[in-house]
Amino acid sequence: MDRLEAARELLREFPVVDGHNDLPWALREQVGYDLDARDIATDQSAHLHTDLARLRAGGVGAQYWSVYVRSDLPDAVPATLEQIDCVRQLIARYPSALRAALTAADMEAARAEGRVASLMGAEGGHSIANSLATLRALYALGVRYMTLTHNDNVDWADSATDAPGVGGLSAFGREVVREMNREGMLVDLSHVAATTMRDALDATSAPVIFSHSSARAVCDHPRNIPDDVLERLPANGGMAMVTFVPKFVLQAAVDWTAAADENMREHGFHHLATTPEAMKVHRAFEERNPRPVATVSTVADHLDHMRETAGVDHIGIGGDYDGTAFTPDGLTDVSGYPNLIAELLDRGWSRTDLAKLTWQNAVRVLGAAEDVARDLQAARGPSNATITRPGRLSVRAP
Repeated sequence: MDRLEAARELLREFPVVDGHNDLPWALREQVGYDLDARDIATDQSAHLHTDLARLRAGGVGAQYWSVYVRSDLPDAVPATLEQIDCVRQLIARYPSALRAALTAADMEAARAEGRVASLMGAEGGHSIANSLATLRALYALGVRYMTLTHNDNVDWADSATDAPGVGGLSAFGREVVREMNREGMLVDLSHVAATTMRDALDATSAPVIFSHSSARAVCDHPRNIPDDVLERLPANGGMAMVTFVPKFVLQAAVDWTAAADENMREHGFHHLATTPEAMKVHRAFEERNPRPVATVSTVADHLDHMRETAGVDHIGIGGDYDGTAFTPDGLTDVSGYPNLIAELLDRGWSRTDLAKLTWQNAVRVLGAAEDVARDLQAARGPSNATITRPGRLSVRAP
């Protein structure tokens, strides 16, 4: 059996749990949630990284669908609800392929049925508008992780790509973490400043995740995870899910991306825009300035380092498909995961290690968060803390 077929065989038993896919936002941007116009039961390779056939070909068994909204939107909460509604529509529209999942047990049930367990993650604390009640409402609607920030700071937490605001987590930010623990919502530390990562690890009583981040020691980008943080994951029980975004995994791509982003802004587009018009601008820039190309091997280098630093029980995969304009060679879309597994087999990764990477670690971490929540709910009620001004904490009188 060749390595690629061995990879596919492994994924049939231990499919990929992917930590982050931005399909709902792509559907909003491209077609205003018109699912007939982007029917993922048909080939969407001209428009999207994701459709049902390519999910099957990639060996995906569970997907955290990002219910991301931009942090500069004036109405982040209703926009987040629209994203949640989009995921629900997808699950209802394709019941033979997708299954709603709220728990680790649901993930295992979906695997047994051959369906993709569909979970949701909110990308950025702006989606709760400084309200713990809104946080609880998102959990009730099925959101199972929240990234504490996106590219911009929130009032209570610093982002990796913004100027320091509160120095990591504020008092209210620590209360957000504690309330997420109590609900059973995973604390996602992708996008946050290293100070925020460390503060969150100090504050949490449940495992954390990085839904789509790579190793800073391999590619020095602020979106990536420093070694001292990776080294804390075994004690915490959490996991870091490697991302495929070239500008986060390939050092040569960092400067190129900065120039490409500036070009987008000069043409009137948000630097993360993936509309057809925006992609024309991207492609024209790339024709003039060939981009450095990441490969499957580039991503595997990060996983080798993350396994060595955090341990094989604390790593996973979070591709960020449909949330990035460019992808590595061999990982062009969601059908590419077998190529990564084949590369790791070539590097001597065992079947036991690969099963942890693709499936077992992510299921364990969600189950552990559920266990912590059960204990915390028996010990205390919901928090009524509020934020009165940036960084400060108060408690609303009954």
